[in-house]
Amino acid sequence: MTLSAIQVLIVIFAVFAVSRVYIKVKARDIPKTWAIVWAFVWIGTAIVALLPQTTDLMAVRVGIGRGADLLVYISIMALFFIAFRLVVKAESTQQEITKLVRAVALKDLEK
Repeated sequence: MTLSAIQVLIVIFAVFAVSRVYIKVKARDIPKTWAIVWAFVWIGTAIVALLPQTTDLMAVRVGIGRGADLLVYISIMALFFIAFRLVVKAESTQQEITKLVRAVALKDLEK
């Protein structure tokens, strides 16, 4: 099996990304559950880069014609989910800031 340049680059990037996930977990910057999710994403990316026919097999099983289409659909769903989580987190943070500002303002009023 001869690897193309893009396959090699994708695998190298995936290894780099997994190493960054590991570093972030060790530094306690991300929870272990998210580290596992991201490790699966990057390991899956490397596997798909090395064995692109696997996406075709999965696509046929779920009733989609091409593996590339399956990857696009999954990627779009994942991006929407991440956007949703970010919006929820931003709203939560905004509510916490509002409560904090109110508490500070009430303390200032008491003085």
